[in-house]
Amino acid sequence: MRQCRQTPRYRAARPDHEPQPCRLGRHRPKDQHPCHHRRDHNRIQAAIPAIQPDQGEQVLNPFIIPAVASTASTLAEKHFPLARGKELQRSLALIFSRYLGNLQSGGRFEAEGLLVTGASGTGKTREIHHLVKQFNDSEAHLPCGKPARFVHCLLEGKTGWKGIGSTTLRSLGYPVSDTARNTQARIWEKVVLQAKAQGVVGIHYDEAQHIFRGKSETERLAVLDSFKTLLKSHDWPLILILSGVPELAGYVMEEPQLFRLMTQVRLKEIDLPDDYRVMHEIVGSFGIETGLEPAQELLTEDFYHRLATAAANRWGVMIEITTKAIMAARMAEEPILSRAHFVEAWAEKTKMVRLMNPFTHENYRGMFPSDRLFWARSLE
Repeated sequence: MRQCRQTPRYRAARPDHEPQPCRLGRHRPKDQHPCHHRRDHNRIQAAIPAIQPDQGEQVLNPFIIPAVASTASTLAEKHFPLARGKELQRSLALIFSRYLGNLQSGGRFEAEGLLVTGASGTGKTREIHHLVKQFNDSEAHLPCGKPARFVHCLLEGKTGWKGIGSTTLRSLGYPVSDTARNTQARIWEKVVLQAKAQGVVGIHYDEAQHIFRGKSETERLAVLDSFKTLLKSHDWPLILILSGVPELAGYVMEEPQLFRLMTQVRLKEIDLPDDYRVMHEIVGSFGIETGLEPAQELLTEDFYHRLATAAANRWGVMIEITTKAIMAARMAEEPILSRAHFVEAWAEKTKMVRLMNPFTHENYRGMFPSDRLFWARSLE
């Protein structure tokens, strides 16, 4: 049987033998020969068993950071009571009490509403969701015996009055097909019927400024007049909560009758030095809730002033930064929440160099203006 000239046995018999050209037309030493590489690779792969995780061992997902997910889950429903929450609760209590009394009288009446405004990041949505949850959990009973409740709707910029009606029906749990042949009037008739049947006395429309931007005065007035019609419905008047940025108030003022029926609440921002203690309690309670102890360097007015500056004096952003600092500490498996974790949270959010942050920079008051979020002014 003839030996292949590329085999080890043949070369051992002729040590001075030079490698013959392979089929690819090139000279290769044995350890670079494609045939040997392919055979050796296949033999090695067949000999190595597939690596299986131990029984009960979880395979890590590269898109899940357990410390971050755990912190988010722990703090998602945590609500810190601020003075503005009490103001909102008081305003809604007065509005609903008048509404309930009018229902009990059996006569026709106009409902009222809340107009809640505040800069982006002040925590409007979270505050109102907590308020509505409190109201729904209280199970205030209507004359018909049903518990009164509110529903939420998030509005989008391109939505017309018919689209708002469809969104409202879905919030009421009523399925509406986008291809269904419902007129605008029919959709809103269903809204009132469903609300009355379910004991829904009010609707919260979040980010309401979006439906007015870019529209003509005539289009804006048509929507505002429709909101007014909901308050004055003869079949079932509905309490409205409209929330958004400060420009929303300007739109609502364009319809004097609607504005007359709305109680305006402007959510206050962080006011130092009065709010030092409240900030201290938030940082401390969030840390304790997640098993962290705040470092002594955080328990100073200087740090809380820096935190308020980083948040542009907005409560919602201040809580967001604190939450992300806690996530940074838990990712590092450190039991103490320190200034370094707030620096890390800021750097991760803004992608600025760590030296340029409000928690350590000497001239942070001049560099980070309170009217712009996550932005630094050039000091050159």
